[in-house]
Amino acid sequence: MADNSVVVVGGSAGIGLEVARHYAAAGRAVVVTSRDGGRAEAAAKDVGGNTTGIALDLVDTAQIADRLNGIGPVSYLVITAIDRDENTVRDFDAARATRLTTLKLVGYTEVVHALLPQIDDDGAIVLYGGLAKSRPYPGSTTVSTVNGGVTTMVHTMAVELAPIRVNALHPAIVGDSPYWKDKPDSVLEGFRSRTPLGRLVRMRDVVHATAFLLENGAVTGINLNVDGGWLLL
Repeated sequence: MADNSVVVVGGSAGIGLEVARHYAAAGRAVVVTSRDGGRAEAAAKDVGGNTTGIALDLVDTAQIADRLNGIGPVSYLVITAIDRDENTVRDFDAARATRLTTLKLVGYTEVVHALLPQIDDDGAIVLYGGLAKSRPYPGSTTVSTVNGGVTTMVHTMAVELAPIRVNALHPAIVGDSPYWKDKPDSVLEGFRSRTPLGRLVRMRDVVHATAFLLENGAVTGINLNVDGGWLLL
């Protein structure tokens, strides 16, 4: 496989940014996206190497194809973009729920659709879900639903797009991520104590798992939990 681009949708911060750094350090051309064009460009500068940044809002699905137009041949596509939504049934906010559902279920699919002509036949796609699909919590109604949708989306895509490989990654709480690292230890300890490894998942764990799903030529159509055994307890 030629060393064509690695595209990281949602690559301006957090795990997406670390995935971009991983492949830039390996000498690959990388494209990172963010809803905000300035953030995308700043992230590209921070990553360095042959990295470019573009603005892309997965909720504005009508503009996705135009935004991605011009990206050259692609080896790997990683879609990490998220929108946190704590939305209970009793106090349901339909607008917020629609936004998250559009972002993950429609936006993810439209990105794949738009880039498909550029993806190598022996390339790979990784979609990000999350463990709320398997362990819901109060306020996770929409999050659990859309992450459940990701689990089946990879099955249909793996069948439809073969020989391109399509997998999904579902991280647990990532202790050193921007969202969690400054949470009180009293909060994190509750999760840590229920994890057989005795520690929370790290961003580098998720990056390595992403690389495995992208690079192992015999793996497609799977949902990989990266949770340190959290779902066992």
